[in-house]
Amino acid sequence: MRPATSRPGLALLLVGLTLSAAAGRAGAGELPPPAAAPAVALRVGEYGGLTPDAPSYTAYEQDGRLHLRRNDGPAPGEVPLPSAEDPFVLGPAQVTGLKLNGQVIARIDLGAMRVAQIRAGVHVPRPGDGADLHPPAEPPPRRASDLVDLRTLDPGLRFDIRYAGTDNFMGFPLYERAGAWLQRPAAEALVRANAALRPYGFGLMIHDGYRPWRVTKLFWDATPPDAHIFVADPAKGSRHNRGCAVDLTLYDLKTGQAVEMTSRYDEMSPRAFADYPGGTSLQRWRRDLLRRVMEAQGFDVYPQEWWHFDYRSWADYAIGTASFTELKQAAGQRPPSH
Repeated sequence: MRPATSRPGLALLLVGLTLSAAAGRAGAGELPPPAAAPAVALRVGEYGGLTPDAPSYTAYEQDGRLHLRRNDGPAPGEVPLPSAEDPFVLGPAQVTGLKLNGQVIARIDLGAMRVAQIRAGVHVPRPGDGADLHPPAEPPPRRASDLVDLRTLDPGLRFDIRYAGTDNFMGFPLYERAGAWLQRPAAEALVRANAALRPYGFGLMIHDGYRPWRVTKLFWDATPPDAHIFVADPAKGSRHNRGCAVDLTLYDLKTGQAVEMTSRYDEMSPRAFADYPGGTSLQRWRRDLLRRVMEAQGFDVYPQEWWHFDYRSWADYAIGTASFTELKQAAGQRPPSH
C-alpha cells in the first residue's frame, strides 16, 4: 500500500503508540471481563497526534473505569482524568474531542483516514496488468506445496473473504472468487485451534489465507511508505504467498457474528498492534485469547496486526502465484485423499 503521505504526524503517531502496555496483554485469565459500560465505551479511542508537535492520547477501559494515557512528549504515561467535569466533547452521535488544560484535542480515526488516502490514489488494475511481473527468485523449496481449501475441512469455520469484494482497504476486488487456502500442516493446526475455542463459545472467522504474489505487489505499491509495516515487501514475498499465513478473528457461536476487537480488520493504525493497550478489557481479552489458542497450535502473531498469524514452517514453501480459480481446477483433478 503506499504512495507518500502528506501527513507527517501519522508516522509520529504510529511510533508513539508502540507504548509500554499499561493494560498489557490484559485478560490472560479464563473468564472474560464484563463489557464496559456504554458511557465508558463511548469515550474509548485515540485523540490528537496528527502533527509532530500535537499531543497524542489513548483513552481506554480497565476494571470498568476509564483511563487516559499520553503517548508522546517528555513524560508519556498515565494522565489523571478531571473528577469535577467530563473532559470529553460530545457530538450528535459520538465523542468528538478531549478537553485538557483549556485545549480541545480532536478524536481521530487513523485507520479510516489511511483507507481514504489509499483509495484516493489507487489505480484499479485492468486485465493483463502486471502479467510481465514475477516474484523474486529463490532456492528450491524444502516442501512441495499442498494447499488445502479450508472450506472442506471444518463446518465450524466461517468465512468473510474481504479481498473478493469491495469491503477492503483497496476498495475493489483483488480475488476473482472468494477462497481461503493454507498448506496442509497449517490448515490442520487451524482446525485444532477452532476446536479449542468452542468451550469459550467462539469459532474462527477467516478473512484471508493463501494470497497470490501479484496481490502482495498491488498492496505494496498502493500503501504509503510510512505504513509499509502493515504490508509485505513483494521483493521478499509474503507468508501469505507461501500459504502459511492466515488473517482471522473470533465469531460468537450463538449469533454467528464476528466479535468486537481492539480495531477493525486490516486497520492500518496502532490499534491493530497485537499488544496495543487501548480499547476495552473485553476486547483485549478476546484478542489475547485468540493469540494464545493460535500460538498453542504452532502459529506466531504478527506484532503489528492482531489478526495475522504465521505458521512456523512457512520458510519451507515457495512463493505462490496461482489464482483461486487455478487452485480449484487443480484440486478437482487430484484424486481424493484418504
